[in-house]
Amino acid sequence: MEAIQHRMVNVNGITMHVAEKGQGPPVILFLHGFPELWYTWRHQMLALSSLGYHTVAPDLRGYGDTEAPSSVTSYTCLHIVGDLVELIDSLGVEQVFLVGHDWGAIIGWYLCLFRPDRVKAFLCLSVPFMPRNPEMKPVESMRLLFGEDYYICRFQEPGKIEAEIAQFGTSEVLKKIISSIKPGPFCLPKENAFGIDPNTPVTLPSWFPEEDLTYYANKFNKNGFTSPLNYYRAFDLNWELTAPWTDVKVKVPVKFIVGDLDSVYATPETKEYVQNGGFKTDVPLLDDEVVVMEGVGHFINQERPEEINSHIYDFIRNF
Repeated sequence: MEAIQHRMVNVNGITMHVAEKGQGPPVILFLHGFPELWYTWRHQMLALSSLGYHTVAPDLRGYGDTEAPSSVTSYTCLHIVGDLVELIDSLGVEQVFLVGHDWGAIIGWYLCLFRPDRVKAFLCLSVPFMPRNPEMKPVESMRLLFGEDYYICRFQEPGKIEAEIAQFGTSEVLKKIISSIKPGPFCLPKENAFGIDPNTPVTLPSWFPEEDLTYYANKFNKNGFTSPLNYYRAFDLNWELTAPWTDVKVKVPVKFIVGDLDSVYATPETKEYVQNGGFKTDVPLLDDEVVVMEGVGHFINQERPEEINSHIYDFIRNF
């Protein structure tokens, strides 16, 4: 794809696949989410590299061509942030501009929290900061708020959701996830988790052609879903490990962008937190303009690439 380069880097005891394009510094580090890969940033890498940035997008631990340790306990926020700090070291820079989406956003918040010295500014898509509640573990809290069928709760039992994915096939499940727009909590009913009906084919959105689906499906067919799902299975372990950071503010400049149809944002508690001051309290350097893009779902950087490219450039050019 227009001379995006690929290489393997040894970080934190694993081998990580990195895609990159452009010359720098400055460096923009892109972090993908679930169920995605470095490839989700293809549009941003091409656009921002042409403006003088060194764009870098790894497959995160357990994804794509990056090594996948077998234990759930190898997927904590400390492990992933450790991978990224060593990746930044390998790039020969002290700081990066950070862009994250979905799980990449969550990991981005942890990187900003643990090592703010390595992040010049953070453009966050979809998932706002989630302050630690010392009174209750997160999975228990989600179960109480949204019920047993809430997707994060459904992902907890090893092998269970993997078997359900295998029942319908990787391509069909990815197609359903990518094309789905369901404002409100994302739930997976036990009788048919992804709502797949063989008699009703799913049409891919125009911004995600068949060749993109094929790229994703080939990688997930090769490596399976267990390692990416282990991020969710380490939620409660992250809660235990981050007790020392309870009530610590994120002191990095941040710009937040979300689609109004994103199921994360459309959850009432999240929207209230973002809009009513809680977010700004926890992230004092949050840009005053939270961008809510109308008619846009979860996969915002692929659905509206030109607009996201512009937002990234307009934000980071100030630093």
